Amino acid sequence: MRVTDLLKEKKERPVISFEFSRAKTEKAALNLDKALDNLAQAEPDYVSVTFGAGGSTREGSFQLVEKLKNEKKFKVVAYIAGVGLGSDDLTSVLDRFKNLGIETIFVIRGDEPMGDAEFKPHPDAKKYASELLAFIREKYDFCLGAAGYPEGHLEVESKEKDVEYLKLKQENGAEYIVAQYFYNNQFFYDYVDRCRAAGITVPIIPGIMPIYTVKMTEVLAKVCGTMIPDEVSQGLAKIASDDKEAILQFGIDFATRQCRDLLKHGVQGLHFYTMNRSKSVISILNTLKSEGLL
Repeated sequence: MRVTDLLKEKKERPVISFEFSRAKTEKAALNLDKALDNLAQAEPDYVSVTFGAGGSTREGSFQLVEKLKNEKKFKVVAYIAGVGLGSDDLTSVLDRFKNLGIETIFVIRGDEPMGDAEFKPHPDAKKYASELLAFIREKYDFCLGAAGYPEGHLEVESKEKDVEYLKLKQENGAEYIVAQYFYNNQFFYDYVDRCRAAGITVPIIPGIMPIYTVKMTEVLAKVCGTMIPDEVSQGLAKIASDDKEAILQFGIDFATRQCRDLLKHGVQGLHFYTMNRSKSVISILNTLKSEGLL
């Protein structure tokens, strides 16, 4: 399955995708299995699996890719992160994905794994996603995706420079872009305008991160450089901190409005960061389907 083929085939409706990551405990693995069974009913066009660069985390990524593809029968995109890995390591990872029948790879720089004693960064590791894209394009025939940052990458000096780096990703082989999540849709619309003006022509798909908990929202926003708008912070402040269901419903309602607006603006797809959960995404999609938007 090549994501670019899906985007071409399904021009009449948006491509829906879900992201998962390896479970780190037995309890998390059981919860992930339940989420997978629930989300399978939504019939996503494809799912993606994040990549752990460390030894144990890397193996967990392979296992989840294989499970989703062969046991759960999803169409699967595999992440690869270049952080800390030399050419031989990258080739080994890519060969394994190829042997698993993976046809689309989502390429990121990634961050060094924390708390993994086995991880030793290679001195010749690729420093940028654009370098990794060029490496893969030269040696393989995968469909390649890459990340975009509507609010600008945390480490980049300006939004304009960020778009320059994205254009380099396109030049080095990226065939579609999934945008980092945001809570203000205008950031995404402005980002797409900047990208098109700079000559970036590949599809740009918005990433959607429903609000699951207040703590998770705050932590991820700092890590990803995502602005939390007043509408969100003030809305959450009105809910009792221990009312988990009300917080979850607030997140569902907000993400539904966000997706509704994006779909009415003609986006080619919606990529949901599930955090290995199912209730929010299913509720959002069911509402959008009932409104004839999906």
